[in-house]
Amino acid sequence: MSPMQKPSFDPGLTQQYTGSLRRVIGKDGSFNVIRRGDDWHDFHAYLVLINMSWPLFFAVVVGSYFLVNTLFACVYYWLGPGELQGGDAATELARFLSAFFFSAHTLTTVGYGNISPKGLGANIVAVIESMAGVLGFAVATGLLFGRISRPSAKIGFSDTMVMAPYQEGTSLQFRIANRRRNELMEMSARVMLMTVETRDGRPVRQYQQLKLERESVLFLALTWTIVHPIDAESPLLGLTAADLAAKQAEVMVLLKAFDDTFSQTVFSRYSYRHDEVQWGKRFAPAFSVTKAGDMVVELPKLGAVTDAV
Repeated sequence: MSPMQKPSFDPGLTQQYTGSLRRVIGKDGSFNVIRRGDDWHDFHAYLVLINMSWPLFFAVVVGSYFLVNTLFACVYYWLGPGELQGGDAATELARFLSAFFFSAHTLTTVGYGNISPKGLGANIVAVIESMAGVLGFAVATGLLFGRISRPSAKIGFSDTMVMAPYQEGTSLQFRIANRRRNELMEMSARVMLMTVETRDGRPVRQYQQLKLERESVLFLALTWTIVHPIDAESPLLGLTAADLAAKQAEVMVLLKAFDDTFSQTVFSRYSYRHDEVQWGKRFAPAFSVTKAGDMVVELPKLGAVTDAV
């Protein structure tokens, strides 16, 4: 028995059985882990802002912009009507709006000149706001650049795995492709099987690394069908769909590649549950050749299967 097959092997996901039917690794590559007990010392604004979704990021930036302008507008309004030259208005609402627009001009350092600070208090607040605007937009620009320039892998996975014929026996297979137009080099894959077994009368998680037909490819230019041959050394030998369901089997995938565009290593995670395995199927071709001899990858066909014959 190899070291990866010892019952004590734990990849960092604990052998303790949680009693939950949820997958260990989500479809988006995130782990099913909730952190509690942290406080403000553990909070890192950059990590939160760099990892949040694009819609939420823009909502935070726009919301912060209007919030800051509103706060400074309240200060200008509180200072009184004589503090802003050209900010007089017939109503209190109009005067507040004038203060808001002046705040926007000052925060962005636009300075149209139709409204200007007149009193000492307004000038002091304007100086503070202009500095806040310079620093704030520098931070926002840095975050935007960091989000755009951060290398990441956009790997497409087949929707399901298949139990397909392989040489004289069978194999467990899934297929991947690079969904972006950048070049990924030296792609490698590690595949691990998680099952729930009974040990000493209690259920525990057990992990075993699956041996692959090919653990790496030099280029991921087309599709790559990752194959685990089910031979005498495979933990899947003799198991049926009902057996995998009883064991709550989950196949976890870790991919590693070198991104030629950013000259950095990127990773991608994914998992398949026991109910995402199709038996007696094989993957249909997902790329074709044009009359000019060009290879065409059909991404919508990445998970296309056909009956195994």
